[in-house]
Amino acid sequence: MIREIEAKTLLSSVRQPETWFGLKYNMNLYRGCQHRCIYCDSRSECYGIEDFDGEVLVKANALERLRDELPRKRVKGTIGTGSMNDPYMPLEAERNLLGQALEIIAGMRFPVHIITKSDLVLRDLPILERISEVYAAVTFTLTTADDDLARKVEPGAPAPSARLRAMRALADHGILTGVTMMPILPFIEDTEENISDILGKAHAAGAQYVIPAMGMTLRDRQQEYYYQQLDRLFPGVRQRYERQFGNAYSCSPHNAKRLYQVIGELCERYGIAGRMPVYSPAGGGEQLPLF
Repeated sequence: MIREIEAKTLLSSVRQPETWFGLKYNMNLYRGCQHRCIYCDSRSECYGIEDFDGEVLVKANALERLRDELPRKRVKGTIGTGSMNDPYMPLEAERNLLGQALEIIAGMRFPVHIITKSDLVLRDLPILERISEVYAAVTFTLTTADDDLARKVEPGAPAPSARLRAMRALADHGILTGVTMMPILPFIEDTEENISDILGKAHAAGAQYVIPAMGMTLRDRQQEYYYQQLDRLFPGVRQRYERQFGNAYSCSPHNAKRLYQVIGELCERYGIAGRMPVYSPAGGGEQLPLF
């Protein structure tokens, strides 16, 4: 179900310093998400989305709010989108809210960081090229590079192979692009082979950085839904979670330290930064050290 709502504000300030994604402002044009990733933290009660999988709320006045709020921002910092939902979910192909928002952002010369699992981002490549004169980054979430596994854990999202092709196209046009490798699901994706596969294919697709986080969060409705999907898709794995993590909020693989080591070794081999280059008002992107 799709329902329109009115937003009181669109851009929220991000607590500083924000060193993971380089954001100053956060923008969500929708509430809820059609990608239906089985692990999504946004199902948690604290976010106040009652029917995360059954209803998407469209902020009908989002563009009006953006035109009003952007000129009043004293600090020209990076606008991020993709934290609470995927801004390129299938509905975006119909509504084009993000495409229109990017046009406004380009006109006011603000920097942008988009996080997505969708190759629909290529629709907006011409706008991103204009924004990149200031700063534009597109980060693709890859928890696995295996299309078959991704169909289970991210059933509504485009396949990893499609994301990697989009990454290659963006990189070929000079857009800063990389990978957010999170969450890496314990007992499902926490293998050296999976990590190596993601980074090898991301390197071939032109990734310049990786933002990794081993493990996942689990709380209230998020945990309930995830465990239901584990019972359906990976019989027996739920019981392993319960034995190892109990009711813990943060669930980290037992071999997380080794996986971070593998990431560091591969980043050094491929010349991929372990943190993303962030916007600097004086000179666009500021390159950060390797992992």
